[in-house]
Amino acid sequence: MKKKRKLPLVVLSDVHLGTYGCHANELLSYLKSIQPEMLVLNGDIFDIWNFSKSYFPASHMNVLRYILKMSNQGTKVIYITGNHDEALRKYSDFVLGNFELADKLILELDGKKTWIFHGDVFDSSTKGYAKILAKLGGKGYDLLILINSLINWFLVLMGKEKRSYSKMIKDSVKKAVAFVSNFEITAAEIAIEKKFEYVICGHIHKPQMKEVSNEHGKVIYLNSGDWVENLTALEYNKKKWRIYQYQKIDFENQDTAVDDDTINDIVNKILSQ
Repeated sequence: MKKKRKLPLVVLSDVHLGTYGCHANELLSYLKSIQPEMLVLNGDIFDIWNFSKSYFPASHMNVLRYILKMSNQGTKVIYITGNHDEALRKYSDFVLGNFELADKLILELDGKKTWIFHGDVFDSSTKGYAKILAKLGGKGYDLLILINSLINWFLVLMGKEKRSYSKMIKDSVKKAVAFVSNFEITAAEIAIEKKFEYVICGHIHKPQMKEVSNEHGKVIYLNSGDWVENLTALEYNKKKWRIYQYQKIDFENQDTAVDDDTINDIVNKILSQ
């Protein structure tokens, strides 16, 4: 068994537990390979918009269990709410042991002011009538993910490379409305105005790390991507950020089982307080 990588900070977002597109087993493998001092869940970990009582498999529950286990074993877990799990926002500032719910997070990393938030505040499609259309679109997107999986199964059988048609379609639509570009520029400009040196978002499912500058200053804009198509996270170590991307070959023969006693241990701790 490989030794866990010790990291000061890991940020991940847009897991969308409870949907067909979520790569829960891959995320669990990644989580079991790291030992972060702080884990920031930057929104849309659950997909309450598209939640179905008929679909929440064991692999999705195992991710939740393991995150609780990490918290129980000393990792500080900060859950920042997004638009797909916005129902949790009424519980913002809830703290239990090493677990905390928040709307945003401000940190100082080696002297550099850091602003972490999901980013849906910049997206008009998460509000009002557009929000209803987005929810309906989410159902179609889930179907597209299933069709894409079936096509890739045949491609692998024929010895061909997998393709993400869902990602191609989604990217083309967002380019049509200049969504991603506007999102990144808006987040960066506000961060510059507020004198931050790092700004970290999720929401748009596009992993990114780049410097943005204007006449008022500069900032490093980062996006943690997602665990639906890109399978990425942000890792901060030795005063540097990097975008981590899951590779299946790194986790061959890894056990993805979760100790069932984990939840009982946590419950007992709560009851003993």
